Amino acid sequence: MPLTIDQSPTPMKQRSFIVLAAVVAFLILGTVGVYAYDKSNDDTVAKGITAGGIDIGGMSRSKARATLSDELGAQLKRPLTVTWHARRYVLSPRGINARVDVDGMVDDALERTRDGNVLSRAVRSLTGSKVNDEVPVKLTYSRSAVQSFVKHVEASVNRPPQDAHVGYSSSGIRKVKGRNGVTVVDGKFRASVAEALRTPGGDRTISPVVAVTKPKVTTRQLASKYPSIIVVCRSCFQLRYYHRLKLQNTYTIAVGRQGLETPAGLYDVQSMQVNPSWHVPNSSWAGSLAGRVIPPGPDDPLKARWLGFNGGAGIHGTAESGSLGSAASHGCIRMGIPEVIALYKHMHVGDPVYIG
Repeated sequence: MPLTIDQSPTPMKQRSFIVLAAVVAFLILGTVGVYAYDKSNDDTVAKGITAGGIDIGGMSRSKARATLSDELGAQLKRPLTVTWHARRYVLSPRGINARVDVDGMVDDALERTRDGNVLSRAVRSLTGSKVNDEVPVKLTYSRSAVQSFVKHVEASVNRPPQDAHVGYSSSGIRKVKGRNGVTVVDGKFRASVAEALRTPGGDRTISPVVAVTKPKVTTRQLASKYPSIIVVCRSCFQLRYYHRLKLQNTYTIAVGRQGLETPAGLYDVQSMQVNPSWHVPNSSWAGSLAGRVIPPGPDDPLKARWLGFNGGAGIHGTAESGSLGSAASHGCIRMGIPEVIALYKHMHVGDPVYIG
């Protein structure tokens, strides 16, 4: 009797096939469902995403756009203010034609929403997880207008250092303090302006970073820089001598007569002589002596010492002591002989002589 094999499926095999088919069908349906669910969220910003500091998570494209337009638009109307001590410089958004690309920001937010794969996005959405990402402000503005503003601020703030110096008047001298120089650090200032413009909701008041330059001469150095100073008051016929900025002596003098006035101004000692000769100027008042050189002696009106300033003018001793306290000379400053000798000992070529 021939051997036959029964090939009809057993109940066990039938059940396994049904289970497998059901699993496959479930996976297919699940995958389709996941894709469909993911597709339905294409225009919804993931939770946790902010744009320009504004929370737009969970919003549709249209709502996110409207929200950013309203809030960023209001923030952008606020001017940017630069302060430097008591000075204020205002940059108007309208003046630089500032515009926010709201559509571009929403597109960026949705692009970040689509990061990852379908399954991870579906799980994130179903579980309420957040992306926690920030979309920067997309801002456009006139670069040339901002550059002009920056240059204006820098031109106003920048200043060179000022050395301490001496101020002069016919009544005496005064110390003028030195001042630090400041220079706006251009690169950092431009960067801070750009950053403030890109952050409409942030602090709209900034201060420039500056570099400080010290003066070469400080107030403490003035006394050593000016060991000897002469100040002449023509109207009161006095010469004041200052040693290291302190008044040491006051002398009665004679100054130039009307028409031959002693020249006013700030000069310095240009020449110094003991028992000088008189080089007579070629002037009508000199008469027959014009152009001559009178050596020291009784005919020489320049007695004892000579401190020359401003070309031909100078300070010298005189035998005409009765002229002191008046306008009597031909332009020079006359002093008593003992006084000019005492003064001469303290002076050097280059020392200041102020005639007021």
